[in-house]
Amino acid sequence: MTLIQCGTVRFENIEAVIFDKDGTLANSHHFLRNLAQKRARLIDAQIPGVQEPLLMAFGIESDRLNSAGLMAVGTRLENEIAAAAYVAETGRDWLESLSIVQSAFTEADRVFDRKADNTPLYEGAKELMQAIAQASLKIGILSSDTTANVQDFVDKYELNSLVQLAMGTDTGLSKPNPELLRQACAALDVLPERAIVIGDSAADIEMACAAKAAGCIGVMWEPINRASLKQANALVQTFATIQIVAT
Repeated sequence: MTLIQCGTVRFENIEAVIFDKDGTLANSHHFLRNLAQKRARLIDAQIPGVQEPLLMAFGIESDRLNSAGLMAVGTRLENEIAAAAYVAETGRDWLESLSIVQSAFTEADRVFDRKADNTPLYEGAKELMQAIAQASLKIGILSSDTTANVQDFVDKYELNSLVQLAMGTDTGLSKPNPELLRQACAALDVLPERAIVIGDSAADIEMACAAKAAGCIGVMWEPINRASLKQANALVQTFATIQIVAT
């Protein structure tokens, strides 16, 4: 039998580990902050005065990315809708507002290089995934990013031999909807109660709890409000804390 242990917390009878990507496996804070700032500037160029409110909506606080904010945990669609709502408040109709935002988002994408190139693996991530795979446990990545970006990340960091599922939020569902985790588990052919979730946000933890996963581990690589992860079974500040134990 293989168990996963974080300090005194033990997870037994586990068949799969499902990771969040941004902020958990991928050090994306700098990239996401810069992307949010560029989006806000481009929209402000057309609708003067909305830049600061947009940055607050995206979760940029004093030039720092809020790990629990919209940019960090929301889907692209959720970010577009939130931004368009601010534009609509200036008197534009909804379709015009959405068009302005979508155009700005597309232009911002052109400015930045391939996302995977700018969101490196956190220290110890690949080593942990290798240990999980060596224990014959399945590995999935379930991200608020697009599936294409998740797969690009897997390709960039040569994780294909380790990861059985690279899944984004392309279907309209978003975290913390437990159906996302159920779908991921179904794709891995495991029951949710045989899977643990590793993530950096309340959305990851709430999703795991609602789907009745075997457990959830909150990671704290970046400054974060510990209270937002209070439902996690364990909190870690380094991947080395997570041990794969054969018994």
